[in-house]
Amino acid sequence: QVQVVESGGGLVQAGESLRLSCTASGLPFADYGMGWFRQVPGKEREGVSCISWYGGTTDFADSAKGRFTISRDNAKNTLYLQMNSLKPEDTAIYYCARHLSPYQGCSASWKKGTDFGYWGQGTQVTVSS
Repeated sequence: QVQVVESGGGLVQAGESLRLSCTASGLPFADYGMGWFRQVPGKEREGVSCISWYGGTTDFADSAKGRFTISRDNAKNTLYLQMNSLKPEDTAIYYCARHLSPYQGCSASWKKGTDFGYWGQGTQVTVSS
């Protein structure tokens, strides 16, 4: 059974930190790039960060640069997103997803999310001012 499960969301105040986790089971993980995305109801999904299959390449949305860090532990089939200095505008449901093709980095179009499949159910992040 394929499962992609995000966790670690919650309610925090502006300036605080959260660490999101995404654990995949029932599907190959180590050979695939991964991504974090977020969506506010009524708005388009936004690419937040991606990481290559080997972890050597990462990319971030401009809104996340300097505040967020993405990492992965292939031995645990787990993806992380460390979010520091959170702002109210970071409030959204955060999703992780696995790239559809193996051995991929962060393409020029990764933020669209169309290269990714196996989406989780999301974890809510709410940042109060």
